[in-house]
Amino acid sequence: MKQLLLIGILSVFFLGNLFAQDRTISGKVISSDDKTPLPGVNVVAKGTNTGVVTDVEGNYKLSVPASVTKLVYTFVGFTPQEVEIGSRTTIDIVLEADTRQLSEVIVTGYGSQIKREVTGNIAKVGSADIKDMPVPTFDNALQGKAAGVVINAGGGKLGQGIQIRVRGQSSVSASNEPLYVIDGIPVTTADLGSFGGSTNPLADINPQDIESIEILKDASSAAIYGSRAANGVVLVSTKRGKAGKTKVNFGYQYGTSKPTRLVPFLNGTEYRDYYLKAAANSDRIDGIPSSDPDSYTAYMQDFFNVQGLGVSNANTDWGKLAFQDAPLSQYDINLNGGNDKTSFYISGQFLDQKGILIGNGLQRMSGRMNLEHAASNRLKIGMNMGLTRTLNQRVSGDRQFDNPMQMVALSPITPQTDPNTGLPVGTPPGDISIPVYYNPLINLGNAYYNSIVHRNITTLYGQFEIVKGLSVRSEFGVDILNQQEELYYNSKTQRNFGAPLGLGQNLFTRVENYNTNNYLTFDKVIGKHTINAVGGMSFQQSQTKTNFIEGRDFPSDAYRMVASAARKTDGSSTETNFRFLSYFLRANYKFSDKYLLGVSARIDGSSRFGADSKYGFFPAVSAGWIISEESFLKENKYITFLKLRGSFGRTGNAEIGNFPQLGLFGGAPYAGNPGQAPSQLGNPNLRWETTDQWDVGFDFGILGDRITGEIDYYQKNTSGLLLNVNVPGSTGFSTQVRNVGAMKNSGIEFVLNSDNLVGDFKWKTSFNMARNYNEVTNLGGQIIEGGLNNMSRAVEGQPLGTYFTAEYAGVDPENGNALWYKNATLADGSLDRATTSVYSQAQRVVVGNPLPKWTGGLTNTFSYKGFELSVFFNAQLGQKLNFYGVGRFSSANGRFEDNQTSDQLNSWTPTNRNTDIPEARLFFNNGAQPSSRFIYDGGFVRLRNVSISYNVPKAIAAKVRMTSARIFVSGQNLATFTKYKGWDPEVNADDIVSNIAQGYDFYSSPQARTITVGLNIGF
Repeated sequence: MKQLLLIGILSVFFLGNLFAQDRTISGKVISSDDKTPLPGVNVVAKGTNTGVVTDVEGNYKLSVPASVTKLVYTFVGFTPQEVEIGSRTTIDIVLEADTRQLSEVIVTGYGSQIKREVTGNIAKVGSADIKDMPVPTFDNALQGKAAGVVINAGGGKLGQGIQIRVRGQSSVSASNEPLYVIDGIPVTTADLGSFGGSTNPLADINPQDIESIEILKDASSAAIYGSRAANGVVLVSTKRGKAGKTKVNFGYQYGTSKPTRLVPFLNGTEYRDYYLKAAANSDRIDGIPSSDPDSYTAYMQDFFNVQGLGVSNANTDWGKLAFQDAPLSQYDINLNGGNDKTSFYISGQFLDQKGILIGNGLQRMSGRMNLEHAASNRLKIGMNMGLTRTLNQRVSGDRQFDNPMQMVALSPITPQTDPNTGLPVGTPPGDISIPVYYNPLINLGNAYYNSIVHRNITTLYGQFEIVKGLSVRSEFGVDILNQQEELYYNSKTQRNFGAPLGLGQNLFTRVENYNTNNYLTFDKVIGKHTINAVGGMSFQQSQTKTNFIEGRDFPSDAYRMVASAARKTDGSSTETNFRFLSYFLRANYKFSDKYLLGVSARIDGSSRFGADSKYGFFPAVSAGWIISEESFLKENKYITFLKLRGSFGRTGNAEIGNFPQLGLFGGAPYAGNPGQAPSQLGNPNLRWETTDQWDVGFDFGILGDRITGEIDYYQKNTSGLLLNVNVPGSTGFSTQVRNVGAMKNSGIEFVLNSDNLVGDFKWKTSFNMARNYNEVTNLGGQIIEGGLNNMSRAVEGQPLGTYFTAEYAGVDPENGNALWYKNATLADGSLDRATTSVYSQAQRVVVGNPLPKWTGGLTNTFSYKGFELSVFFNAQLGQKLNFYGVGRFSSANGRFEDNQTSDQLNSWTPTNRNTDIPEARLFFNNGAQPSSRFIYDGGFVRLRNVSISYNVPKAIAAKVRMTSARIFVSGQNLATFTKYKGWDPEVNADDIVSNIAQGYDFYSSPQARTITVGLNIGF
């Protein structure tokens, strides 16, 4: 009996050990989108620390204890899956892309975080958000995509400078543009154009190479960039190779563009009638008989004869002649792949786009190679290299007579072609004084203004794991920009430049921008505690050199190089540079997966700062509480995620120029002898402009995160604004640059994303809106004016750029005189609201400002099987625009001979008394003076983009040996809803715009309405 009992015990023991042995589970993980293998997926036995990572083919093999009943599969960007093992030994998994956004990775300065753990405010725009937008620069594609980020393209010229504001304007005299960092390297974004309006160096970046764009908006996220982060930071990450089979993708787009809107002007008959009426009115006022040879009427009849060139029925629509057919062709190819050691992404693009304005075009050739290699289990090295050649065929600045848009001012009675020469009217040997102004059509074939840029943005890096959880990374980056600007006007353009034998100019600019980052990263999980820390140093040096030469008088129009000019009439060379030496630290702490704390600091030293203020300190702190992890909310069926966060920090604006702190000398020749003289009074205490910002917000997820969003309130207080301050005359100077001014921005932001319908038919919505209030709080009692006729102001108590001019009161119904409100301050402090027809009696007052009160964007995406439709609106509301640059000539009641906008036909007459347009009077200034008459509502809602695409089923694509095929049609700027009377409410005249002078329209080109069709195929 004892033997039997012993045998039974031993049997149970051995059987127990047999069933307790580990099991081996294997399988493959693929993506639900394209059924491709997913390398790097974490496969963990639930409840244990046992796990593996899938290989380059998505395969895994894992030994798990018999007690484990489930496996957990997790991968960034995909929804985690928890799977019962049961009796299976092979488990294949299809992971679904995670569209809820809370688990997506957000790139931060010198690192990254999961969105649910971010305690600052960072807006992310992915490659999918901009892939079908037919825009030459990625910054243009950001419009309406991020709350609190306001973008103004300025006009419709290709390659022109674009204005971006993150949470408002922060400076009167320094830059208000954000810092751009591409693959960890701050890049050159300053305007390098020398003729006409500003250029956009970001036009050298291929948008198809971009993986994601993160915009650091609050101080806690941006303070790690210290003295250059006050205007926000834009982090651009380019695409990387993914381990697995090499994929080849080819894309082609073809499109065409037209202006979004044309402003109606008088035709030939209307022009004659209108100006004869205006001349008769002037004759009446001056008491001159219309039959008098010296009358205004006689002048206009002679004008008609001369300008008409004997063509009695000319009716030229000069406004339409400013535009051209504008085709677009774009070819893209990229390869990506690799193995568990090496990955690569290689791309190329050729873009050839004509602008809607005659003579305007952009051509870009770009190539990129991003490589990463694991030299060992602890050492990783890599390179990101982008090479670009960009040709920008530019047109003159908006205020120049050869700006094609200014053709609308030419009289329609003048024929397009001179009947005597067969050439564009005004071309020698014809009469160059006809038409009334220079004819920009003469430039075609006789002039050019080309800007050619060769650019190399490259980063080399190495990362070494010292011990588990501690690594060191070194980066070295260069941004080499060579720009050649060539301007040439031959003898036929002599009226424009006063160069009867031709003019040539050549300007070469070279920017060498070097940057190195070296930092340690520490990651550690200790029970419920998670710590991430980054600390290191950065050094940047940028040098800009220019060489300029001008020549006049060429042997003939066949010669175009300055070397052939008989006279070298101008020349110069310049050099400027700046340096930054920085030390930074950031630490993020998480406790129990629900309490978050972040601190960061940066010390910046710069050659731009005064000798006694060489270094600045920029700290920030932030905290977050994931309330949905608390027991009282964790099981809530409706609120699945709720996080409260807040931050406070200090950032700076070091874009103050390279030498404002120095006492400068310049050349001062005297009587033909060389000499020098002081030109600027130094200030050793000069420093950066400082912005203190606090932010409080909620992130939320509702109904299983089918609805997610953010709500934020912020306030930015900027001090130490750079201003010219009066100094005693004994210094030899009248002013000195000092840090004395202050400004405030405050506002709210709201973001909402929802999965409205799921299943085969999907409907997703993304909505954002923001309200920013700007106020200049201290200018030391100064009033700084700018813009046309100083109509714009920086003044205490008002938003920056406030319009300050006479207030228009309409028309005197008895006589057609223009009226203005006097607005003189009475003894009791009130304003005199009586009207006057004497302009000098009207006091200037605030009549609006160009800063939008509300901005936003709305995207709806619908998909069914392989079809997808995306509809995107954006809006800017509450801003005013200044039409005076156009209105004083072309809506001016016949003040000059310029053609008039069609609404002037409603001018006052004895039978048309109920109108706000004064009586037409030739050469009289009846209402054409600067006033609120030309300040218009500039708010708009724009159908920014509509795209529809079809993904060919993979089974069909495979029959022709393709892995994917996609066809799409996209429309950009399809409709604009606005009360603005000009061409386009998204306007900033390119050679007027400044921090103060905003919202001016000076015959500025409208945006382009672009329709493209495209094809993407993969192998």
